[in-house]
Amino acid sequence: MKRRAFITLLGGVAAWPLAARAQQPIPTIGFLHSQSPEALADALPGFRQGLKEAGYSEGENVAIEYRWAENQLDRLPALAGDLVRKGVAVIVAGGGSATPLVAKAVTTAIPVVFNAGGDPVKLGLVASLSRPGGNLTGVNFFAGQLTAKRLELLRELGPGAARVAVLVNPANPTDSEPIVHDAQAAARAMGLQILVLGATSSKEIDAAFATLARERPDALLVGTGPPLTARRVQLAQLAAYHKIPAIYALRQNVEIGGLISYGASLREAYRQVGIYSGRILKGASPSDLPVVQSTKFELVINAQTARMLGLDVPPTLLARADEVIE
Repeated sequence: MKRRAFITLLGGVAAWPLAARAQQPIPTIGFLHSQSPEALADALPGFRQGLKEAGYSEGENVAIEYRWAENQLDRLPALAGDLVRKGVAVIVAGGGSATPLVAKAVTTAIPVVFNAGGDPVKLGLVASLSRPGGNLTGVNFFAGQLTAKRLELLRELGPGAARVAVLVNPANPTDSEPIVHDAQAAARAMGLQILVLGATSSKEIDAAFATLARERPDALLVGTGPPLTARRVQLAQLAAYHKIPAIYALRQNVEIGGLISYGASLREAYRQVGIYSGRILKGASPSDLPVVQSTKFELVINAQTARMLGLDVPPTLLARADEVIE
C-alpha cells in the first residue's frame, strides 16, 4: 500500500469513533411538576445549578423534558406515563407530595428524584431516609411539617391572637390533612382556636375569605400546594383587603405582598434535586442515596404590608428575619 493511501486510511479509522461518539444521544431527564413554570421561576435556576455541579448542563450534555400539570393534579398520571414511554433516564417529581406518589405508581424501573413536602417515609415513598430502597430518593422539603412553628410566629406577631384560620386544599388530602392535624395539635398546646377552611379554586378562595370576614379570626395560616401557591397574588390581595395577618410556607408569597413566610428554601431544595439527578445519570442508584432533609430555612417579612395592616412587628422578630422587604 502506498504511504499516502495508508495515512488517509489511518485518518479515516481515527475519525470514525470520534464521529460515532459525537452522534450518541445525550440522556434525558423528565421534569414532572404539579404546577406551572411561573410557580417555579425562582427554583428552576437552583435545579440547573445542581445539575451543573454534578457535571451536566441543559442542552449540552443532558436534555430535559418538562411536564407541567398546571395545578390540575388529575393530569399527573398521564404526564408521568408520557415520560415513561419516552424512556427518560431520570424523573424529577415536585410540587407537593402527590407528584412523587404518581411517579412511584407509574414506574419501578426509572429512577425518581423527588422534592416532597411531607415525610417521605410516612408517604410510602421510601423505606427509610438513610436507605431509601427502590427507585426513589430526593429531598424532604418540610413544606407542611412546620405548621406548629408558623403558628408560633403568628402568636409572636400578635400576642393577643386567640383564633387562627387555616386554609388548605381539601382536594389534595396527602398534603392538607397533615397540616390540619398539626395545626389542631399545636393549637391545643398554645390555647388557640382553629377554624379550618378549604379552597380548590379561585372562586372558592373568594368564598373562604367571605367566611373569614364573617368569622373575624385574628390570623390566617395558608397551606401549601396547588392551587394555593398558584393563587398567591389573590391570597395576598384578599388578606390585605380584609386586614388579616397571614403566614405562608414560601417566600414568593411575601415577595408579591404577603405578610410573612417561614419555610425551607425552595431554590436550595431543587439544587440538591439537580445534584442527585446528575449523580444518578453517572450511575448512582437511588436506593443508596439518602433522602436529604432541608436545612436552610427562611423567615421573610414584608414590612410594607405590616404597615398597611397597622401591625407593629416586634423588633425581636425583625432581628431574626432572613430578609425584611421594604
